[in-house]
Amino acid sequence: EEQKRLLENRPDQPQDPKVLRIAIIGAPNAGKSTLSNQLLGRKVFPVSRKVHTTRCKAWGVITHEDTQLIILDTPGLTNPLKAKRHNLDEAMLTDPWDSMKHADLVLVLVDVSDHWTRNSLSKEVLKCLSQFPHVPSVLVLNKVDILKKKFLLLEIVADLTEGIVNGKKLEVKSAFEQDSGSSSKSPLQVTQASPAESKVPGSPCGQEKSQAQEGCGLDKSSDVGGAGTGEAQGPKHYGPEDLKDMRGWPHFQEIFMLAALRGEEVDTLKRYLLMQAKPGPWEFHSNVLTNQSPQEICNNIIREKVLEYLPLEVPYGVTQVTDVWEEGECGELLIVQSLLVPRESHKRMLIGRGGKVISRIAREAGQDLMNAFLCDVRLKLRVEVKG
Repeated sequence: EEQKRLLENRPDQPQDPKVLRIAIIGAPNAGKSTLSNQLLGRKVFPVSRKVHTTRCKAWGVITHEDTQLIILDTPGLTNPLKAKRHNLDEAMLTDPWDSMKHADLVLVLVDVSDHWTRNSLSKEVLKCLSQFPHVPSVLVLNKVDILKKKFLLLEIVADLTEGIVNGKKLEVKSAFEQDSGSSSKSPLQVTQASPAESKVPGSPCGQEKSQAQEGCGLDKSSDVGGAGTGEAQGPKHYGPEDLKDMRGWPHFQEIFMLAALRGEEVDTLKRYLLMQAKPGPWEFHSNVLTNQSPQEICNNIIREKVLEYLPLEVPYGVTQVTDVWEEGECGELLIVQSLLVPRESHKRMLIGRGGKVISRIAREAGQDLMNAFLCDVRLKLRVEVKG
């Protein structure tokens, strides 16, 4: 009821409110929900190693002083064939596009640990960017900590940006120093050929050279096509024929590198996003963390664990039904949920030998729910065959 009241009430507007709506797009399993949770500081979006953990468009809200950031956490961009294979709703195909319509800025997340996909943006991502060329975009390279050969980041950046960032051509400097002991923090130094006062504090382009842990240099030197800051002239419209030969997007304004799971460099990205906010009324009360209902958060967290512990395509056929949702006298929450599966063999898998799998799911989901709701949670799960 408290969440419902906060969502229905008019926001508590400060004197000069600022707002920024951020769409996070990328291939399935790039780490969009993990990054959203890290930016929010609490786990409200489900995370799993399996693709398509996020099934719907959910919003997260960060309120800092007079600024509100609205994070549009979206399902991974996919195509109809893959959607059918994973038993996905039609909304999974349209939600990322709807988010772009509302966005003031888009973060394109790329998993650099995946050597099959890291050197090119997916056709779905390129299509999305080309349909909304007026929305400023930022490239975020995720899971940099897993990448052992940090010098590969130079090649990845060059490919994903088509050699152009913020309207300036990138020049690779041969100042790389091998440092096996370094973490993902600032593995790449991007310098800008514009005056120092125009640099954004906290953005990769505003860092001093001494902060770079490894001396890789990408020098944004010459203007391309008079774009300069990227404001004077917007990117051209790309048709299907143009996209065929493109591997990257030449209109990114900034590049960030981070390890979302460990939280490295997430604060740097957060500071940058706060600085990009424009004057405008808040959409949510300052105490709102997400537009999801507690029941939706609960369903998502339980499904995350089901995805994690069931093999292959099995978890995508599980249906969740909440039987009991009661708040006790001391504020504790009792939740009883039935997990409906299509086959008896799936039921045996989900329960596990001696009930080990279902017990583990209930225990871990219960702990996550306590962290999300900040109260005691008693979670009971039942497994039944559908029909």
